[in-house]
Amino acid sequence: MNVLLRRIIKNAGYLFSATGISVALSMVQGILAARLLGVTAFGMLGIITTFTTLVNKLASFRMNELVVKYMAQHISEGDQPRAATIFKAALLAESGTSLVAFGLLMALAPLGARYFAHDPATVTWFRLYGGAIVLANLMFESATGLLQIFNRFRQQAAIQIGQSVLTLALIALAYLRQGGLSAVVLAYLVGKAAGSLGVTAAALWEARTRWGSGWFRYPLGLLAPKKGELFRFAVSTNLSGTLSLVNKDSELLWISLLRSPTEAGYYKLALALANLVQMPISPLPSVTYPELSREVARRNWKNVRYVLKQGSRLAFGYTAAVALGLFLLGRPLIALVYTSQYLPAYPALLLLLVGFLVANTFYWNRVALLSLGRADLPTKINFGLALFKIAGILLLVPIWGYLANAGLLAASYIIGVTLAVTFFYRLLQARETTAVR
Repeated sequence: MNVLLRRIIKNAGYLFSATGISVALSMVQGILAARLLGVTAFGMLGIITTFTTLVNKLASFRMNELVVKYMAQHISEGDQPRAATIFKAALLAESGTSLVAFGLLMALAPLGARYFAHDPATVTWFRLYGGAIVLANLMFESATGLLQIFNRFRQQAAIQIGQSVLTLALIALAYLRQGGLSAVVLAYLVGKAAGSLGVTAAALWEARTRWGSGWFRYPLGLLAPKKGELFRFAVSTNLSGTLSLVNKDSELLWISLLRSPTEAGYYKLALALANLVQMPISPLPSVTYPELSREVARRNWKNVRYVLKQGSRLAFGYTAAVALGLFLLGRPLIALVYTSQYLPAYPALLLLLVGFLVANTFYWNRVALLSLGRADLPTKINFGLALFKIAGILLLVPIWGYLANAGLLAASYIIGVTLAVTFFYRLLQARETTAVR
């Protein structure tokens, strides 16, 4: 095992430990919430949280990816002032777009309550939960990028665990007191806001430690030679993120809009169980991306290939084993833990596992293209997938409901990952050929 892969596994280990603990705690959270609320209200919870995520991502430029890519370049060149200025520019841009997202959420909340929740009275919860989360995430993406580039994965892990413990404690309290939807929404709000603010505080402290108290006074003019490149990268990641809202992140809203909050509740549970296969995989893109960006900057193509190949083997082995376990035990697990009213979630779970197997195996498909500076390719792929997904949703979901949505998500994973991996290896081969010459 080479040094690069060892470092990735070490950093992933911090996040994996946190993810494992958080997933376990989240499962308990979900069980308590599901049993307390019932299918329809459980679906309503998912609709409120998903609506907030959707609106927030509409204005998001994925500043963590920009910070990682361009800070890695300047740090490898020993240019600390420009590295600090990248972070400053990202903070300012993200804060501005977050305020835009806040305004959008306040304006769109009545529509979310009427058409997705099918209950105008829930508008208060759309605004309260959404507004608080958006403001708590004011600088979250940029902060995450800085912690990643400086390998502060242990701090991220500790914050993630703390957030999960706090959320579980509040949901357990709501369960013991037989609280309703409002108590559970508040529990998620407090936990998520605390986690986001913790990451932001850790990143600002790290910036002060690295660059001194005056780092924020570096002029933005230092980035003038790259302003066009930075703008194009940010816009491409924003468009890619916006398109992924259709492909992956708005599932519950489509189901509730075209069918009912009850079916959204079934689908929410299927997603929660399917996410078990992502438990050790989800940290890998964030820890792999900084390393890939450094190796690409150094033109160490052999290391790039080695890391991706070994990572795919490990990811496939884990995902296949857990998927088989869920296939065999998923139905009795749902009946025992969540009660039999949630059993219709099982067929959707099986469909989702097929797509997750492919997506997990090639978990690096997007960040590998970003490391080569081709943020436009994920955007183009997501655009094509969005057209496919929207057409499929409008044609199939009104007829077959949440099962059609699960099948469409699995298909979009398979198609999108196949295209991204193909493009990446063609680009990598071209870079290698140029290096030989």
